Amino acid sequence: MQMTGVVASGLGRAQIFMAQTHYQDQFREILGATAWPGTLNIELSEESLERYRQLRFLAGLEELEGTGVAHPLRVHGFERGGRSFGGATAFLAMISKEGENWCKCAILIPDLTRHTETAEIIASSFLRELLPVNDGDEVHLIIE
Repeated sequence: MQMTGVVASGLGRAQIFMAQTHYQDQFREILGATAWPGTLNIELSEESLERYRQLRFLAGLEELEGTGVAHPLRVHGFERGGRSFGGATAFLAMISKEGENWCKCAILIPDLTRHTETAEIIASSFLRELLPVNDGDEVHLIIE
């Protein structure tokens, strides 16, 4: 499954969640390494939205006819100090700026998210520098 979109700035709140040890332990299992403490937000193209809805269906957030083809990986939430940190679903993927130099990553879909047209990407490296990309740059994703 392939998707395209453009890089967009987020609210900067993901790093609070991404830095949590409980999540990082699970990201290490998913990515094979600790995740960079932040996400890369990708505003998906019109052609990619139906594929993203399939991922959201597999994550239990959409109602669709049929089934998706990707393999969902569960990220379990937890509670600490009276504060609840929700779960998420991850999908292994590869990301590239121009269809070259593909980097391992995962699409992370939090259980409590308002993003229905924006994919949040996690990786072991800072993708803005690794790819390199800026807001408005087109990227390509291949979901494994």
